[in-house]
Amino acid sequence: MKTAIIYARVSTTKEQQETSLKRQLEELAGLAAENNMTVVRTISEKASGYDLDRQGVFELLDSMKEFKADAVLIQDETRLGRGNAKIALLHCIYKEGARIFSISHRGELELSEADSMVLEIVSIVEEYQRKLHNLKIKRGMKKAVKNGYRPQDHLVPFHDGTGKERKDVPLEEIVRLRARKLTFHEIAATLRGVGYDVSKATVHRRYQEYIQKEEQTNERP
Repeated sequence: MKTAIIYARVSTTKEQQETSLKRQLEELAGLAAENNMTVVRTISEKASGYDLDRQGVFELLDSMKEFKADAVLIQDETRLGRGNAKIALLHCIYKEGARIFSISHRGELELSEADSMVLEIVSIVEEYQRKLHNLKIKRGMKKAVKNGYRPQDHLVPFHDGTGKERKDVPLEEIVRLRARKLTFHEIAATLRGVGYDVSKATVHRRYQEYIQKEEQTNERP
């Protein structure tokens, strides 16, 4: 069964808005049932739609990552926000791979032509920013290597327990690039460009090992 997060918002604390908030939550619960979705988190707040610095917004984004939710349920798109705040949140939600369902459409949200165009432009710009960043890193590393820098001299080879020597991989660089939202494919391509014979699978495996080690460290008293 698909999972969903309910998000409801009103702009003021007036009594009639309290009623509106309660009605939103009831209708959204019904929308989830109609679409055979399990609600994993319900978020409601009283705040201006023009304000992006809202507690509910951050709860929504955190919950999407925590539960890997398939959908976000709202009364209508203005509940997410107004103006640029709305566009920013729509972009964040779609970037997480979730769908948006609304009461106003009795199903999946249908964006206006203008909003769809803006979101497409934002995605294109973001993609080219990432490509430019990758090229900048690649050129910088090539220049450093040309000037005598040997990244492999700063690594200590070790074995993976199978008797096979593990490939030299700059873990710190992988973590840094991953933090900048590069995909494992892009990270592998960047490293190969400066002399590291690594695959996407190797980069992914080393990153997962790093995450597991960090989690174990944080769990220690």
